Amino acid sequence: MVLGWDQSAEAWLTVMGSTGDFSRFGVLDAPMLKRVVSSGAQTVLDVGCGEGRFCRIMSEHVPLVTGLDPTRKLLDQARLLGGATYVEGHAEALPFDDGSFHCVVSYLSLIDIPDAKAGLGEMSRVLKPGGRLLIANLASWNTASQTRDGGWDRLDDGAVRITVDRYLEEHAFPAEWDGISIENWHRPLSFYMQALLGLGLELRFFDEPAAVDPAHPYGSKMNKAPYLIMMEWQKPQPEETA
Repeated sequence: MVLGWDQSAEAWLTVMGSTGDFSRFGVLDAPMLKRVVSSGAQTVLDVGCGEGRFCRIMSEHVPLVTGLDPTRKLLDQARLLGGATYVEGHAEALPFDDGSFHCVVSYLSLIDIPDAKAGLGEMSRVLKPGGRLLIANLASWNTASQTRDGGWDRLDDGAVRITVDRYLEEHAFPAEWDGISIENWHRPLSFYMQALLGLGLELRFFDEPAAVDPAHPYGSKMNKAPYLIMMEWQKPQPEETA
């Protein structure tokens, strides 16, 4: 039975600690921060900020950082540790005015949002013209391998065989580990690309980031296939009228 984020918050805080898991500190933190800093953003919104870990990282380089999350226990921890302004709310209905932020970050949060199209629409709405939407997400083959019977098998020679199922079908699946029991969402890459293009956003950057330290045991495994993706989209400036 999926418990949900409210019931899983304490386990999440224990598992993530101060650094987050390897996908975060070993792969995404450095390139995500580099994109935020290079954008020159003065105001940043982190949608699905959880306990505020990446907000605190960004706050060392960005004057005004805001984090939003629907899970009160995680926000309590975020507020305790500081580094940003933290707001309770959902991605599908952001409590901010149009054009409020120079940059919006979705750091491994799209897989938690039931209505991702609405969430992306809201992220675009609160961006200033010329602002950037920076996304980190699990690669879609990865979420499509989270089958009920388990999609990952270790072979005798040490290689991993991965079974991908229902790739083209948007669907929820249970994610359970170390006391965490939540619902995640699989969507094909085309879902995200079409939704973002449909909002009129322009793709400025795309990557399948590798582990910063390929000699790390987790790094050597993650670098065998693109486990994660990064995308940066820009909201166009309004056209000048003659």
